[in-house]
Parts: sequence; structure tokens; C-alpha cells
Amino acid sequence: MIPRFGKLARTGLLVALSGFTFQGSSFAAKPPNVLFVAVDDLRTDLGCYVADYMKTPNIDKLANGGLLFEQAYCQQAVCGPSRISLLTGLRPDTTKVYTLDQPLDKELPDTLTLPQHFKQNGYKTISLGKIYHHGTDDKEFWDVLDSCSAPKYANPKNVALVEKLTKEAHAKGLTKGKEFRKATQGPPVECADVPDNTYGDGITADRAIEAIRNKGDEPLFLAVGFRKPHLTFAAPKTYWDLYDHDTITIPSHDRPEGAADLAFTTWGELRGYHGMPENGGVTDEQAKTLIHGYRACVSYIDAQLGRVLAELDKQGLREDTIIVLWGDHGWKLGDYGDWCKHTNFELDTHVPLIYSGLGVPAGKRSAALVEFVDIFPTLAEACGLEVPECDGLSSVPLFKDPSKPWKKAAFSQYPRGGGMGHTIRSGKWRYTEWKNSKGKVTARELYDHSESDIATVNLADHPEYKNVAKKMAAILKAGPESALPKN
Repeated sequence: MIPRFGKLARTGLLVALSGFTFQGSSFAAKPPNVLFVAVDDLRTDLGCYVADYMKTPNIDKLANGGLLFEQAYCQQAVCGPSRISLLTGLRPDTTKVYTLDQPLDKELPDTLTLPQHFKQNGYKTISLGKIYHHGTDDKEFWDVLDSCSAPKYANPKNVALVEKLTKEAHAKGLTKGKEFRKATQGPPVECADVPDNTYGDGITADRAIEAIRNKGDEPLFLAVGFRKPHLTFAAPKTYWDLYDHDTITIPSHDRPEGAADLAFTTWGELRGYHGMPENGGVTDEQAKTLIHGYRACVSYIDAQLGRVLAELDKQGLREDTIIVLWGDHGWKLGDYGDWCKHTNFELDTHVPLIYSGLGVPAGKRSAALVEFVDIFPTLAEACGLEVPECDGLSSVPLFKDPSKPWKKAAFSQYPRGGGMGHTIRSGKWRYTEWKNSKGKVTARELYDHSESDIATVNLADHPEYKNVAKKMAAILKAGPESALPKN
């Protein structure tokens, strides 16, 4: 078990009344600001990750002026556990947080968190939009905690549709249960000719700009959490118009040959919207519309980020700020005939991660395996704070040498069927073991990702890959600590 710190612990750091004193810091006189940008359900489908069909100029510019990690991985591909893991630097098997129904403050009341660490070291901490899945988590360690919510639907036609469905549901006596919830949820997409701040993420950007303008003398830890491209795929028409609907290609519905049944989901998250099938696949036209909506939402978020970064520049704060942008997990867009996240596949665990600003090299890329548990210790070290004891490893040495030999593997997991699937990415391989509630391995998967994030053939039981599977199994069994770099 990793040692934990109490909520009120100072971890040996001094916050002097006369100023800041950080152990081992090169920023004793002027600690850097932090702009901490979270994006929900963001795949690595971005221009800077070589997805040239995406319109993401601001994220691309951030990457081109910073350090992009090509092989970054979340620890569990679902929002709540992923974010708690990142914000504590602890893996799900340490936190025991595996579901959306486990708030941080209930499950881990005595665990040191990233915002707590910065708050207790003299930072003004502001949370805008969605940072934790449960919006009130860590509320005592945010100076400002604002969800920046907005009306669910901007399009009057969609509002009318929802109201009509609600009346019909009441008339049929469907006052509870999934039928009623689906009726009131509305469609999974929305294209409305409205200003950016009609939706919550535009409001989040507005308030982030205001926070930057009114920064004050304290160092600022500004967490900006964009909710899109999470469902509903609702974005202003401006961003839908960036993409040609007719040229959108639907991914192959083929599942990887020999894949474990436990590897897949029934994508109930999407099925809960009006017009989506309760069973089976969506139509080709529905698939294209969903992909179109997802891309529009990514470009919408890109524009909001651009506004925030422009204000940072306008106030002359870019050189004194460390920026990190991350997406909490990937998302399937019809790949394998599947949707949403909730799996151990590369598409769900592989995530965007970009650092930029003070102390970060410009225009660099790193193929080093890094994980979300590494973000907390990385920011702590980069800002001159004591690095917390946690499951993560600071990536600051990679700021100095992005090609430095690093971790042997990145570890993720997902619960299924009363058991757990543990998975690693190591070299070009993704290896997964599914265990039942008694700890018995019931299925294994081995995929070659040398060409893409798409899994094609499960090689775990192919005789010619026996030694590869054996080596991957040994790494998985030895655990994360054995995968750390030797120097």
C-alpha cells in the first residue's frame, strides 16, 4: 500500500507568512502558475497526433510550442476513476475506486490530492467546469469551485422534442424507469446556430478568461474542465460546418479476431439517448452523424482553449505558467461496431497529454510511456513543490531529454463480470488478462499496435507469439514498480 497523507498534512513544506519557501525549488521568489486543462472523452484524434482531418489549430499550436507525449495512458477508461487516479497520483487498485458511484471525499477522505497540495503551498486554486466527476469533491481545497453549467439543449426544436416526448411518456404512464429517462434525455447530437457561450464550455472559457484577468499576486492554479466532446454531441453550428458530412468514413465493424467477449461493452451510455437502438448497431447515417458531432465538439473545445490561451498571452503570463492538457480517456466512434469507452482497448486507454510553458521544451515529442498517475508528481516537481509519495513518477526528466529511456510498460485496468481486466502497453504490444472474482485468468489478449491503435488479431494463443505473451505476462505480474526506469 502506498503511504497516504491526511487532508490537513503539509507534507514537510513551509508556507511562510512573509513569502513562499519551497524545498528544493528554483522558483522560491516567484512560483509558476499552472493552467490545468481537462477534456472529457478526448481521443488522440487531433491534428498534432497526426489526424489531419481534424480541425484543432489551438491544441496543435500548444503542442508545437511544448512537449507532446505520443504514448500516454489513463489508468481506467471511465471518468470518475480516471480523474481520481490522476488527481491523487494513485492507481485504481490503490484507491479501490472503480465506478462512477465512488466520490473522492467519501472513498478517500484522508488522501492527499493535487489541488490540496497546491492550495496548502500558497496557490490560489480555481476549478471551472468539470475536473472531478463529482463536482463537490475537494471543495475545501478550491478557492473557487464553479461548474459553469448551462441549459442542456440550445436548439428550440430539440427542447420541443424533449417536452413532447416527456408528455407522451407521462401519458403512457412511463413515469420512471429507462423508458422515461430515454424520453427525457433527448437526441445524442445537436447542431444549433448559437454563440459559443450558449453551452457550458463557452461559459467555462469566459470564466477562465475572467480568472486570468483578475489573477492577483498569488500564484494561480487554474483548472479548466471542458465537458465536450462528451455526449451529448452538442456544439454550435459553426463547428459542424468545419466538416463535410459526406466525406466521413465509418470505421470497420469487425471485432478483433479471437478477442475475449469480456473486452467489449454494450455502450449503454449512448443507447440512453432518444433515437438510439436498444439493441444492435446504429445505421450508417446515424454513425456518420455521431462522428460528425464528435468532431464538431472537439473543434468547439479547441476554440475555447484558444480563447483562454490568448488571454494568458494578453496578460503577459505565458512565460510564468506551466500548462498541461489531458483527455481523461479515449472513446470509440463505431470502431469494432462499438461506441463509448469502458474497455481496456488501446482506443480507450491511449490519451492525449501535452505540456507547455515554463521549463518545458518547445516543439518536442516523446515516445516515452507515461501515465496519468505521473501528472501530480510532475507538476509538483516542475513547480518546486515537494513531490508526493504516490504511484506516479515525475516526467520532469523527460522535459530535459524527451528521448530518455523510460518506463517498460504503462498499466491500465477495467472491471467486468465481477472480475477485473488488467492490461499493459509495452513496446508495440498491448497485453490483457481477464480474471474472475476468484482471481483465475479466464481470458488473455495480445495485440500488435505497431501500425495503429486498432486491434485486429488476438495473438495470445498463437504458437509463434508464445514467447511474447509470456514476456508480457511476466511484466504484468511483476507490476508497475518493476517497470520503472533503472536510472
